[in-house]
Amino acid sequence: MAGISAKTVHEIFQTMEYGSSSTSTATAQSWLEKRSRTLGFFIDGKFSSPADRQTQNVTDSKAAVVCSTVCVKDEDVASAASSAAGGFKTWSELSCYQRAKVLLKLASVLQRHSQCVSELCELSQSSTSPTVLIRLAQYYASWAQMRDTLMPEWTPQGVVAVVVSDDCSVYFLLLKVLPALSMGNAVIVVPGKTTTLPALLLAQLFMEAGIPAGVLNVVTGSEASLAAKVAQNPQVSYLTYSGCKQTGEAVAKAAAGWGVPMSFSFTHSSVCPFIIFDSADLDSAVDAVIELAFKKKRDFQWVLCVQESVLDSVVARLKLRMAGMKCVSLVTESDRNLIDVVVQQAQQQGATLIQSCSPPSTGGLYPPTVLCGLAPSCESVISPPPGPVLPLISFRSPAEGVTLGNHSPHGQAASIWTEDLTLALESAKSLCLGSVWVNCHSVMDPALPLCGRRESGNCTDGGREGLYQFLRPSLSPSLPRSSPSSINYAAFGSVASKFMIPEGFDPSSVPRFYSQLVGGQLRKADSGCSRSVMAPGGDVLAHCPDGGRKDVRNAVEAAIKVQPGWMKKSPATRSQSIYSLADSLDKRRRDMAVSIQTQTSISFEEAEKEVELSISRLSDWAAHCDKVQGGTPFPPQSGSALSSPEALGVLGVILPSSEPLLSLVSLLGAAVAMGNAVVMVPSEKYPLPALEFIQVLQASDIPAGLVSIITGGRDQLTQAFANHSVIQSIWYWGSKEGCQFLQYSCISPLKHLWLHCEEEEEKEAGRNWTNSNPSLQEELWRKAVVWKSIWIPTA
Repeated sequence: MAGISAKTVHEIFQTMEYGSSSTSTATAQSWLEKRSRTLGFFIDGKFSSPADRQTQNVTDSKAAVVCSTVCVKDEDVASAASSAAGGFKTWSELSCYQRAKVLLKLASVLQRHSQCVSELCELSQSSTSPTVLIRLAQYYASWAQMRDTLMPEWTPQGVVAVVVSDDCSVYFLLLKVLPALSMGNAVIVVPGKTTTLPALLLAQLFMEAGIPAGVLNVVTGSEASLAAKVAQNPQVSYLTYSGCKQTGEAVAKAAAGWGVPMSFSFTHSSVCPFIIFDSADLDSAVDAVIELAFKKKRDFQWVLCVQESVLDSVVARLKLRMAGMKCVSLVTESDRNLIDVVVQQAQQQGATLIQSCSPPSTGGLYPPTVLCGLAPSCESVISPPPGPVLPLISFRSPAEGVTLGNHSPHGQAASIWTEDLTLALESAKSLCLGSVWVNCHSVMDPALPLCGRRESGNCTDGGREGLYQFLRPSLSPSLPRSSPSSINYAAFGSVASKFMIPEGFDPSSVPRFYSQLVGGQLRKADSGCSRSVMAPGGDVLAHCPDGGRKDVRNAVEAAIKVQPGWMKKSPATRSQSIYSLADSLDKRRRDMAVSIQTQTSISFEEAEKEVELSISRLSDWAAHCDKVQGGTPFPPQSGSALSSPEALGVLGVILPSSEPLLSLVSLLGAAVAMGNAVVMVPSEKYPLPALEFIQVLQASDIPAGLVSIITGGRDQLTQAFANHSVIQSIWYWGSKEGCQFLQYSCISPLKHLWLHCEEEEEKEAGRNWTNSNPSLQEELWRKAVVWKSIWIPTA
């Protein structure tokens, strides 16, 4: 390591003393002393500590000051972004072998300095085993080697900003940094308080491993405000966040409107169920509860769910195992007040306590505590307090246990305990969660994806699946950079559209009134609540309904009734239904071509070609249904692991204006082929082909309610999508202001976003819907799924 003196081989032979060992003896304290316990930010391959910068202290678990770090200014952020842009050019031009060689060397460097890394993580209250970090480096070195072979038509995002909160661990930080680097991106790290020192040390170790200057930069300061400054820089192409939700919301709102795609992993805010069935090995299950629930720092919050038939046995074992346990140190003394309030409220609601000893009257210590007899609606179950407090609820049947497991608004992980393999697999399949551990807990490996559901995240980390957030198809346009518009977020979507029918208009002069499809039912337009369908020359072609929030609500209510059954159908059955949709479109090809020609004024031959491509595209998605599969990775631990794609649920899609029919069926096919329901909003400019397509849908085997087509103001319906908690993902083609509104609003409730600014795409080369390149198809189906990992240990 730089700064540690070492004798040459000649000098060692002169004295005949022992040479240095393969493991460095450098300690965290010696590394800090070498830098006078004042650490600067790391930009362009070197540390910088300007004299005029503010500093902030880093403390250990006893609140003693370990060192101080420099807080960057705006010009430092600009310097880091410029350095990263230059580093990206150098790094991306290297061969896959050369990038893999650097990451492999990083693994050996981490091994050599494992003592220093371990001690520095401990000092920073972010304990992480160096062995785990070495495994990460080795795993992503192999992906760096294979990128061009397995993903030849994908390109790196560019400069990636990795932001983590104060309570994020070094493991989750590197789970973002290493895959980004392995895919050829440059990275700017914005660490939290507990990861600042390890991040700076790792940046130095990366340089020792031979990474080019500028490829990895670390800027230090307040993560929320600093992340916004990084996102505002035009050279940053992507921002990804890991940590608590409160900080993540601040980052999202501060960075909204700058044209930077963002993803979030709220791992440290997630509430996870620990489910014990009556067929479980109770002694092993209780041992696991004690091991994970009463630690000072936990990756997740846990709720214990026990089947009623074994509840007394589990409680008796908990009392026996908890007897004599010492009080646990709290992360902060302010947590004590929060715990006291929650425990008091739980007792008022009828809960009984199991405690190893009486809690001290004051201070930052609290005994291991189990709150028994709670109802699922209790605040302490929905949002457990920090510290060694574990809520316990009971259930009667396995089905009820799964329902309780899905009760939380989070969807990160679950641990289920049973000796019945059939019950374990059926329960794991039914839980709407990213990771399920069978008869084990907190087992992680980069080979398997870690994918949060609902409020736990909107991206995938780990595995091959986690690499795609740092890539984009070479033929896919990136989100154009821009500056935020002045938007009243509360009033967004309240202004009437220019397509509304003016007062005094004579409806008898219009040849046709179209219906929209809401939850499987046709809703006709009337003169009091209608919109005009305009021809390119300005003439009124028809009227259609002016849909609103109520229509979105009705469509989603119908979708959530039919989507679970559609998702459970076999891929072959879904495939046949989509083939029937293609056949229905084929039978109405002339009518569809006429509607496209009338609406867009293109030639009839071009319109017929678009219809032909649309039929072919639906057939492509029908064929995809049973071709998208998961896998069985080989984790280093003993046992088996499964990884499988699952449907997101209900999707909201604001359709583009270009190729109105082809773009509709391309997006619709991807969504329903993967098992989703979809609520679609046609382009305000060209809604006619979508309205004609309703008859095609009704004549097919697609279940009623699975697809809704709602016409109306784009902004009004976008606002309704954003505020609906059931809609899990929004695919948006629209205005820059709409993109900004969605980035700002869809952090709570959290949604998957796929945003496109149509105005900017029209200036440049936007998405070519006629292109059937495999990477564009893969991008579509990956946007329509989430991933589930199941761990099954063996003896």
